[in-house]
Amino acid sequence: MAGDNVETPLRVVLVDDEALIRAGLALLLDSENDIRVVGEAGDGQGAIDLVNELEPDVVVMDVRMPGMDGVTATRFLTSQEFNASRARRVPILILTTFNEDGAVRNALRAGASGYLLKNSAPRTLAAAIRALADGAGWLDPNVTRQLLADFSNTPEPLAQTADSFHELTNREREVLAAVAHGMNNAQIAENLFLSEATVKTHVHRILMKLGVSDRAQAVVAAYSRGLVKPHGRT
Repeated sequence: MAGDNVETPLRVVLVDDEALIRAGLALLLDSENDIRVVGEAGDGQGAIDLVNELEPDVVVMDVRMPGMDGVTATRFLTSQEFNASRARRVPILILTTFNEDGAVRNALRAGASGYLLKNSAPRTLAAAIRALADGAGWLDPNVTRQLLADFSNTPEPLAQTADSFHELTNREREVLAAVAHGMNNAQIAENLFLSEATVKTHVHRILMKLGVSDRAQAVVAAYSRGLVKPHGRT
């Protein structure tokens, strides 16, 4: 099983207003050697309290909850104010259903690092958590095309990226476009005739210049600014 050699498991907080869903997710995740659920909350305020108390590696967040919803909580947890004295910003994985595209779009704009369908396979949830903890994003391929098309059709650039695209070099724009089309580093390296190490360096510089924390937010920015269009047109 993945993570057999990991000494310190990834610490996860689950946020969902349905106790049975939280219990099921906790049971699934705790069966992974490298993941432990360290806290559960039923609304956004509870999530904020637990992040303050436990400093988890990843938060798995529902979007529609009574009281403070997942979008509002995500916006606060990813804000500069909340993270001013923290070593790192906790990445947030949004759990969604097919009919919640609008809420997911708002959560990504608020700073979420990815989203996943609630009916995904358990191994996919674990893989998404590992990816976020490692600084990558996670965009569920089953709904990504329509979601990103919505970003492209109604451009509302992330505030921190609005004036940053002019700082990207032509090569960095090519790499960002490849990331937005779902390529991993190895595929980008092959497509652009670069080494994987060079691709990693370009991705790091892109994130720094755009002021975003992971690949998912960079993808959102690319579509919002019109650098990448749906169906592969750039």
